[in-house]
Amino acid sequence: MAESAKLFIGIMSGTSLDGIDCILVNFEGQKLKPLASLHMDYPKAVRDRLLAICQNFSVNLKDLGCLHTELGELYSKAVLALLSNTKVPAKKISAIGNHGQTIYHFPEGKFPFTMQIGNAAVIAARTGIPVVADFRSMDMALSGQGAPLVPAFHEAVFSKKNKNIAVVNIGGMSNVTLLPAGRSSAVLGYDTGPGNVLMDLWIQTHKRQAFDKNGLWARSGKVNSDLLKALLAESFFKQKPPKSTGRELFNLAWLEKKLSKFGKLKAEDVQATLLELTAQSITQGIGLSKFKADDIFICGGGALNQSLVKRLAELNPQALVDSTMKLGIDPAWVEAMAFAWLAKQSISGKAGNLPSVTGAKKATRLGAIYWP
Repeated sequence: MAESAKLFIGIMSGTSLDGIDCILVNFEGQKLKPLASLHMDYPKAVRDRLLAICQNFSVNLKDLGCLHTELGELYSKAVLALLSNTKVPAKKISAIGNHGQTIYHFPEGKFPFTMQIGNAAVIAARTGIPVVADFRSMDMALSGQGAPLVPAFHEAVFSKKNKNIAVVNIGGMSNVTLLPAGRSSAVLGYDTGPGNVLMDLWIQTHKRQAFDKNGLWARSGKVNSDLLKALLAESFFKQKPPKSTGRELFNLAWLEKKLSKFGKLKAEDVQATLLELTAQSITQGIGLSKFKADDIFICGGGALNQSLVKRLAELNPQALVDSTMKLGIDPAWVEAMAFAWLAKQSISGKAGNLPSVTGAKKATRLGAIYWP
C-alpha cells in the first residue's frame, strides 16, 4: 500500500441484527478522523431470515447462498450511498473492511470455525474498491478465539499514559478491552456475555418493540434476585479468558429454559433482571483479570441505554463511566471504524489481532482481500 493511502471504509453488522453501519475514515499516520457515516436498516424480510438462522441454527444451503449474496448487494448499496453523500470518488478509497454478518461462531472443539456472510466479491465488483473480509478465520487457524478483534483498535486509539482504561462494547453481546496505563502490560480483552441481545428478544416477544429505548421498560420492573442468580450461574461467566460467545449460547431458548423454573413472572421484572444481568456480567468481566479501571468508556448500541449506563456507573463507583464520545468518537461508530482500521492493517501487511486477547499463537495479518 502506498504511504499516501489514507481513506478507508468500515462496514459492521453486529449480533443485534439491526442493520448496516458504514463509515468513511481518514488516517493520517497514527491519527484518524471519521469523515462521514451511514446506517442502513436491514429490510424486514432480510432481518427475519437472519434471525431465523441465528435462532434455529438451521438453513437450506440454497437459502444461505442467496442470503450471502443479497447481503453483499446491501453492503454495496450502503457504501455507494455513503460515497454519494460525501462526493468522494471510489478511486480515492484504499480499501473497505467488511466484517460481515455472523451467523455462527464456534471457537471450541476439534474443528473450530466462524461464519460471517455478506459476499465480499460482490462488494468489490459493485464499488470498484478492494474489500478485506473474513477477518476472524486466520486468528482461529492459529488456535485463537477469532474474537474479539476490536481490542487492537482500542489499544491504537484509546490507550492513556497515566490511566487504566476499560473500553466496553455493548452490542448484541458485550466485550471488554482492558488497556493498562502506559501499555505497562499486555492488553486483555474478551466477551463478557449478553449485551442487548436478551433484552431485545424479550421486548420484541412481549411488546413488539425492536428494543427497550433508554431501558424505560426495564426501569418499570423490579430485579428478581433468584432469577438473576440462576442466570449468572451460567459457566461462561466464570470461564477464564480468552473467551468469546454469541447467540449460540445466549438466545431465547436459553432464557426460556432458565425461566421455566420460576413460574409466572411479570414481563417487566424479567426485563429489569436482564438489564441487571448485562450490567453485572460486564462489571464481573472487568474485574475477572483483577484489572482496576480508572475510566470505563462505553460504545455500541448499549451506550444509548441510559438505564444500563447508570447501573454500570453504580456498580463501578471507583471509575469514571462515560461513552467514547468523551474520547472524541461517537459510540455508535467505534466498531465500524475498527474494521476500517483492520482493513488498513491488512492492506499494509500488518498484524490485526492481539494474541493476549484471542489466544492465537502469534500476531498475524487478518482477512482475505478481494480485488475489483
